[in-house]
Amino acid sequence: MRWFARLCSTALGVAALPALAGAAPGTGTAPLPEETIPSVTPLPAQWPKSWVLINDLNFNAIVDGRVVVVDTASADHPLKAIVRSAQFGNSLYSAKRQEILTAETFYSRLTRGERTDAITFWDMKDLKPKGEIVLPGGKRQLSVVYPHLFQFTNDEKWALVANFTPAQSVTVVDLDARKVLNEIDLPGCSQIYPTGPRGFSSLCADGSIFSATLDAQGKVATSKTIKAVQDIDNQPLFSNPAMVGQTAWFISQKGLLQGFDLSGEVAKVIPGSFSVGTAPGATPEWRPSGWQVINSDAAGRLYVLMNPAGKEGSHKDGGTEVWVIDPAKKARVARIALKGQSIAVAVTREAQPHMVVSRADGAIDVYDAASGAFVRSLGATVAFSPMVITPVE
Repeated sequence: MRWFARLCSTALGVAALPALAGAAPGTGTAPLPEETIPSVTPLPAQWPKSWVLINDLNFNAIVDGRVVVVDTASADHPLKAIVRSAQFGNSLYSAKRQEILTAETFYSRLTRGERTDAITFWDMKDLKPKGEIVLPGGKRQLSVVYPHLFQFTNDEKWALVANFTPAQSVTVVDLDARKVLNEIDLPGCSQIYPTGPRGFSSLCADGSIFSATLDAQGKVATSKTIKAVQDIDNQPLFSNPAMVGQTAWFISQKGLLQGFDLSGEVAKVIPGSFSVGTAPGATPEWRPSGWQVINSDAAGRLYVLMNPAGKEGSHKDGGTEVWVIDPAKKARVARIALKGQSIAVAVTREAQPHMVVSRADGAIDVYDAASGAFVRSLGATVAFSPMVITPVE
């Protein structure tokens, strides 16, 4: 550090910095200890439930995406760790496996050259990479972060990876054996919603939902398509649902809530879709809007980002309020005004949960989930382009 002190003295025109440069004779001032480089603080074995993982697309350097680990309870040092996730990376967090998994894409010449798709395993204790599985064919879907392009199934022993070439398919990967099992064609359908003990469902462009169960080799054992589960022309569903147990709650671009029971081998439509309602003061009307537009808390309440300037094409603009919905009562139970236009919402699993939102300007804000009171802003210090928030379970 002595060279740094001398550099500061020269650059700033300061006569001397004896406290930094070392002990001056007769002053009794102790020199600063030498720093150990690299200096790494280990993470706790049990992550606090105030922590969240945030997918940072990193728009200004999109080949260098990352997943950041953030303590929403810390106003001074919220950023706890960074996991690299390369270009358009997707991530999975598993307390059971004690791992973070990233599905990512690399090019041999950074932005061109030979393409490699891979799943990388990161140890939760030190966030060092501990292995990878190379995915064949250069097929992994590259798009702005959607959580349902990379999902667990089979009690987190397998992963499912969405492909787009533009032909659509799903790659089945055995995470324990570190090998690819199979690829399943998925024409006209997209996104992966784990269904039953070993299977998945996907929403399709014709308004149907497709469900598949997998055998021990990762091949389709049974499949079924249920038609007309959404009105594509008038009530298209956002593709990111809020999960309450094994019930997936989807919201449409005009505020219609539709539930699907994913506990069995086939997705089942929950009868009785309902609207989040209306409110005065909108121009022209309140509509759901954002990227991660809906989420849930541990009690099963739904949190929906709402935009008062809702119109055709406004569905990704973000919201200025969060409406809290009780799906059992089919009623709105609270409205939470936000400090700024926000594109993602999530709720921590703390005893006294907090609502976490990412704003369009990159800032992360924290609210009391029960009262709606603003707690703190972490500013735009933890991520450049925060898109998806995952609470620590």
